[in-house]
Amino acid sequence: MSRLGRLLGRRRPRLLSLRTTFAVSFAAVTAAVTVLVGVLSYGAAARLVRVDQESVFDEVVQDLRDEVRQHEMTPDDFSSSAPGHDLVRPARTDVQVLGPDGAVLDPGRPGLPVTAADRRIAGVDPAGRMVEHKDVGVGNDVYRVATVSLGSGRGAVQVAQEFSDTEDLLRALQRRTLILMVAVVIGAGLFGWWLARRITRRLVILTSAAEDVARTRRLGIQVPVHGYDEVGRLGRAFDRMLGRLAQSEEDQRRLVQDAGHELRTPLTSLRTNISLLRRIDELPPATREELVADLGQEARELTDLVNELVDLAAGQSDTEPPQRVDLADIADEVAGLARRRTGREIVVRASGDTTTDGRPGMLQRALSNLVENAAKFDRDGSHPIEINVTGPARAGTVRVEVLDRGAGIADGDLMRVFDRFYRAADARSLPGSGLGLSIVREVALSHGGAPFAVPREGGGAVIGFTVGGV
Repeated sequence: MSRLGRLLGRRRPRLLSLRTTFAVSFAAVTAAVTVLVGVLSYGAAARLVRVDQESVFDEVVQDLRDEVRQHEMTPDDFSSSAPGHDLVRPARTDVQVLGPDGAVLDPGRPGLPVTAADRRIAGVDPAGRMVEHKDVGVGNDVYRVATVSLGSGRGAVQVAQEFSDTEDLLRALQRRTLILMVAVVIGAGLFGWWLARRITRRLVILTSAAEDVARTRRLGIQVPVHGYDEVGRLGRAFDRMLGRLAQSEEDQRRLVQDAGHELRTPLTSLRTNISLLRRIDELPPATREELVADLGQEARELTDLVNELVDLAAGQSDTEPPQRVDLADIADEVAGLARRRTGREIVVRASGDTTTDGRPGMLQRALSNLVENAAKFDRDGSHPIEINVTGPARAGTVRVEVLDRGAGIADGDLMRVFDRFYRAADARSLPGSGLGLSIVREVALSHGGAPFAVPREGGGAVIGFTVGGV
């Protein structure tokens, strides 16, 4: 390929900006409307003027024909020096008198041409006979001429009206209309440019913000867009979207950091025990059994931790479609599964309308975590675990709570039990990762509700969440 071909191949057509497109479109529409209105207006005005001029001329000619039919008149009666001649000489009307042989007896001002047809009319017997000539050139002007016979061969009268001045007036009107249309189109283009600049200014701000985010990957950029129209709504939606993305990025970063921190302890213990496996032949049988048991326990803890991390991540980006669900039915399913797993007695109580819009998989996972948490901390198992589902607590809100008779929650831990990896001091010796209640919080928030934890009267704890729909 030649160098010119490569240069042409690299060239890309330059797209018009939205501002230019809007201004050009505005000017084009205005031009089309202006041209249409101008053409129609000029046509109507020209037609009215021409019709008016022709009607005036026709009235003058008809009056002349009526006059010569009713009265026996001679060429002298129409002489410019005869009294009453103004009856047939209105403004912008020229009169020329012909004799019986068609000769000009009293020339008009200017003089009108006489044709053979005019001379024949001058010699005819009936009065009021007429011959008409259109577009007769006299000097630099154009006339319409009508020749009316006086009768009995006495001659004829020529009446002419100038139409060139009317056409000059219409041409001047045409020029002014064109000038006005051009001025309107230019003005519309400038106004369209100004309006497009005013409208697209905030879009340019949004574009710059999006380009900054793409270039710097910083999501904490605040979009300075105001107004309550579509552009203002777009700006606020874009600002909220950036805020949600920034929060999501921060949540992911914290999740990775917390997960890394929590994984260090079991991994360090695993490495220590694995190093002891190299000397397993030197260890007594009891120590060997204890080492293998520790390895199995640590592997299970790691598995549980990874599974809960996966559940937590899935809860943050769950694409399960919302649907109408009955939380009482979900509680029954969770209770049945927990009975088989733990062998504990679990009681489900439901009251009111417990249906809501939600993601059943996420809600089941949250309620399962609450029941498993209650079973873990209520190690005595002498009292049943209770699940209460109440709805609606307030407009459209369903309340789910799990009650146990365990050791309860200290007042200082009530606000922190839903934090990731947080474990109360008396629970650190128990198995678990500290992610179960964090998953409950994520599910509740994603469903328009909130988690809660309060001490239970008589001992134990009440832990649950509300659901307000998605």
